[in-house]
Amino acid sequence: MKNEILRLMKESGTYISGQRLCDEFKVSRTSIWKMMEQLKREGYAIEAVRNRGYRLISSPDVLSEAEISSLLNTEWAGKKIVYFSEMDSTNNRAKEFGEKDGAHGTLVAADSQRAGKGRRGRAWSSPPGESIYMTLLLRPQLAPDKAPMLTLVMGLSVAEAIQKMTGIKAEIKWPNDIVVNEKKVCGILTEMATEMEYINYVAIGVGINVNQQRFPEDIARTASSLYKETGKTYRRSELIAAVLERFEENYAVFLQAGDLSGLKEAYDAVLVNCGREVNVLEPGNEYRAFAEGINEYGELIVKLPGGQEKQIFAGEVSVRGIYGYV
Repeated sequence: MKNEILRLMKESGTYISGQRLCDEFKVSRTSIWKMMEQLKREGYAIEAVRNRGYRLISSPDVLSEAEISSLLNTEWAGKKIVYFSEMDSTNNRAKEFGEKDGAHGTLVAADSQRAGKGRRGRAWSSPPGESIYMTLLLRPQLAPDKAPMLTLVMGLSVAEAIQKMTGIKAEIKWPNDIVVNEKKVCGILTEMATEMEYINYVAIGVGINVNQQRFPEDIARTASSLYKETGKTYRRSELIAAVLERFEENYAVFLQAGDLSGLKEAYDAVLVNCGREVNVLEPGNEYRAFAEGINEYGELIVKLPGGQEKQIFAGEVSVRGIYGYV
């Protein structure tokens, strides 16, 4: 009920009578009053005026199941939301739901993580009240070898959502980082459980530095946040909703084609590596090449100094700029 009341108050923009809320949700005035008091405790500014009703004055940076749900305009992405103020890792929790028949499109989100995970087992700094830590659970009808492309679908969706919300250009450092002004603001970690011929589930974890002002010393030179790049704070729930909406649309394009051919042009347009000389770091091998974009399978196409083209699969390969992170 709280989700629906929040959505109704946001859509109304004016006073809604207590009686109307009682009639609509078939509860007592006392129940409505208690719900409003709960929303106030969560940080919402709500005005109550006799004979006029309740009005939502402002929604601060509240991160909750009700707030995210009230902002969503999706068919299936995030229709079930699991939120905790703190958990070990949203990916771990999403994988638990995956093992227990959790629904396709379930979103797991947290205000902070005790054991946030990055690529290759690295820790992901997860302080409370500042950033987005979320994982989307999927059950795609795909062959297992196509699952890695979902990381790129999410990367494009995050970049598009950030640009829409902030007005600044967000770019992709292939395959799973989002950068603004050549500093990392987002990382994506995709994990899955598969059988020989089908996928049981995919968990796509997304960590976005939103309002963070300080970073651990070891990453301070390469990491940033939307706040640091714009000087403005942003509502995290609103950005989560924007990411899910973009992902649902991009996912449909991906499924229709069965690969990234329908998203390739949009992806290359925000690929920060595209047209640049890069260092390709393979296990036991490092070389320079020019990045030319991705192919329909999400592999990075690079041109070697001799003119030969090569397709790089993410896996254990990293790409770095010649003079720095990008």
